[in-house]
Amino acid sequence: MNIKEMHYDFKQKLNKIDSQQYRNLRVPEIDWKINEAYEVFVKSIAEPRVTNHLGFEINQRTIDDIRTIVVNDEVLIPIQIDDTSYFITLPQNYMFYISANIIMSKGNCKDKIGRAILRQHDDRFETSPFDNSSYEWGEVNIRFYDKGIRVFTDGTFSIKELRLNYIRKHAYIHNAQDFLPTGSYTLPSGQVLTGIQNCELPEHTHREIVDIAVLITSGDLSMADYQLKQAKINLNQIN
Repeated sequence: MNIKEMHYDFKQKLNKIDSQQYRNLRVPEIDWKINEAYEVFVKSIAEPRVTNHLGFEINQRTIDDIRTIVVNDEVLIPIQIDDTSYFITLPQNYMFYISANIIMSKGNCKDKIGRAILRQHDDRFETSPFDNSSYEWGEVNIRFYDKGIRVFTDGTFSIKELRLNYIRKHAYIHNAQDFLPTGSYTLPSGQVLTGIQNCELPEHTHREIVDIAVLITSGDLSMADYQLKQAKINLNQIN
C-alpha cells in the first residue's frame, strides 16, 4: 500500500461503512496517527519491554516484518579515550541495537574479528579476570551511554573499527501532497513536508499498521467499537 491507500484504509476502518462521521480529520492528523502506529508496531517486534531474549528473530515472520529497516555491518571508527577504552558515535538514524563485531589488533598478530558483549552499567567486568575483554578469546565488552558506545579493552590490544547491526529510524510517513490548498504542511518540529513518503516496511505489514492507527484514534475519540478494533489487533498477535 502507498500512503494514499493507507489514508483510504484508515478512513474506511475508522468510519462505519457508508458513514463519514469522522471525515473532518485532516491529512496531518491522520499522518501523525499512522506514524505513531508505525512506532508501536516496530517497537512491539524489535524491542518489546517484556522480552523473551530472542529479539525480533523469534521466527521468520517477525524477521520479514522489519527486514527493510535492518542495517548490517555499518562500519564505525572508534576514538580512543584512554588506555583501555574507546568511544564510538552512533549513526544518526540508529534506533535499536541488534549485535556488533569488533575488528581488533594486538602487537604483530593479524587483525582479528571479535564479538561485542553488551554490558550493563552495574556490571564489574573491568576488574574481573573472567569477564574482561580478551583478544585471545575474541570477546570485547561494550556499554551504551548518552549518544554513543564505549568499547573496553584489557589494555593489551587496540580497536580498529566496530561493525554494527541495528534497526534504523524511518522517514516520517506522510501524504502532504493531499493537504489542500498548499500541498504541504509543517510538523511541530518545524520540518516542512511536501509530496509523499510511503511506509518503508514490507507491504504485508501496512494493514496492521493502519489497524493500530485506527485503534489509537478510536481510543482518543472514545468510540463505542474500540473493543472490536482491539480484538482485530489481537488476531494479528500484536502486543
